[in-house]
Amino acid sequence: MAINPLTAHGWETSGQSDAAPVRSITSAVFQRLRADILSCRISPGDKLRPAEIAGMFAVSLSAVREALSRLAADGLVRMEDQKGFRASPVSLDDLRDVTRTRIEIEGLALRRAIERGGKRWEDDIRVALERLCAIPRRRGEDRLLPNEAWAVEHDRFHLALLSACASEWLLRFRSTLFSQSERYRRLSVPAQPDDSRDVAGEHRCIAAAVLARDADAAVAALTDHYEATMTLALAVMDDALEPEAGQFEGKGAP
Repeated sequence: MAINPLTAHGWETSGQSDAAPVRSITSAVFQRLRADILSCRISPGDKLRPAEIAGMFAVSLSAVREALSRLAADGLVRMEDQKGFRASPVSLDDLRDVTRTRIEIEGLALRRAIERGGKRWEDDIRVALERLCAIPRRRGEDRLLPNEAWAVEHDRFHLALLSACASEWLLRFRSTLFSQSERYRRLSVPAQPDDSRDVAGEHRCIAAAVLARDADAAVAALTDHYEATMTLALAVMDDALEPEAGQFEGKGAP
């Protein structure tokens, strides 16, 4: 199981107080596992052994199980009868389904945001776009590795676009779909030339249409953006797909 790298990412467990709130411990385990699943440090299909994780993090088994159950509710982990937990596998069909659903949900939320958003919303979009475009997508020392700082700002930008939609449910669905999409994006990063597409230009195009209050153009630009990412990921996964299993279970991005 590709879980050992979890201990190398700066999550301190030594000296943890026995009196630490159980909820905060569970949340810390949840956030660490979620980050490693999204970044593919834990590969699709990897088995997740609660006792092993509890030992690595020096936390209780119940905290780990609760964190894994929360990840299962988000679709990032699967609970299998008599077999325990696994990082959810990925597949070509699932990628297509996630992308189509994300376009539909975010398209609806974007139209509502354009109708309801005010000046503060517009300013937030401009700031989020500026921050995103100022950060390189790849790490300076290795152009094949994704830049984690860029990924954070990428999430913030797409959330800023929809933030004025006034629907907690739409934003909740958006969060789940973003997480699923992020795994596919990360899987495709090492196979993409850094100049294979103008991602910053795509983001500027979306923002320009949104700020112009042109809902049709904004949704079209958002759709093109997501479909471009899907096309690249499909090509990478198609090359690595296990024909008999019907699912991709590669090593993923570091």
